[in-house]
Amino acid sequence: MPDIPELDDLGRRIVILGPTNAGKSTLAVAIGKKIGVPARHVDLFRHMPNTDWVQRPDEEFHALHAEAVAEPEWVMDGNYSVILPLRFSRATGVIALDEPLWRRYWRYFTRTLNRNRAGALEGNRDSIKWDMIHWLWITRDAADKYIAVAKATGLPVVVCRNQRELQALYRRWGLTFPV
Repeated sequence: MPDIPELDDLGRRIVILGPTNAGKSTLAVAIGKKIGVPARHVDLFRHMPNTDWVQRPDEEFHALHAEAVAEPEWVMDGNYSVILPLRFSRATGVIALDEPLWRRYWRYFTRTLNRNRAGALEGNRDSIKWDMIHWLWITRDAADKYIAVAKATGLPVVVCRNQRELQALYRRWGLTFPV
């Protein structure tokens, strides 16, 4: 991993991108806690609380996202390419994550079965879904796309390609790494 910049170099509005179950939400919470800004999970704008990940109508999703992006400070994790331009227009830094597919599957099963997830929906009614298992498979090579998108913003970018690099980032920035 190249030198990791200071966390302050990313500013106070940080976007975290990467494939499903790469650790985006957990990192957002850790950074938010460290620098004292709210962690915002785009999945929570997209899905209705007290459901097993039922999507909100697009208009409501976009409005919730726009409202959060307008806040003065945040660490926001999630992709949803249709709304990324708005997020990038206010962002001060970007982190792009990747993990091997086997680890993302492991995270999915572990966090779903244990109901222990950063960015969980209110009510935490999560269950194992074949659609998610399939989604993980078809997006197995998506990280390069997210990294390219991050670099194209012209903002300060940090890339972590695996657990070792992510742990180095946690140590460098003094973040609490989840067990």
